[in-house]
Amino acid sequence: MRLDKFLKVSRIIKRRSVANDACSESHVMVNSRIVKPAYDLKIGDIIEVQFGQRVFRCRVKAMPEHVGKSEASTLYEVLEEE
Repeated sequence: MRLDKFLKVSRIIKRRSVANDACSESHVMVNSRIVKPAYDLKIGDIIEVQFGQRVFRCRVKAMPEHVGKSEASTLYEVLEEE
């Protein structure tokens, strides 16, 4: 699954266009590497998203195409939130 789509489906970032922009502007890293929005994400990858001064790190647990709002947080495991 594309990185920008996962960020939207998991509701880490609310809109795919915003997720795409964040990836393009180097605010998102996967496995400690800056990646493009089309990066092919895999289960077990560690995503690091920078929201201004805050940093959010999580590990991908599942990647379904569609998920309800209540189940979105089950797609990843939070590792660090500063």
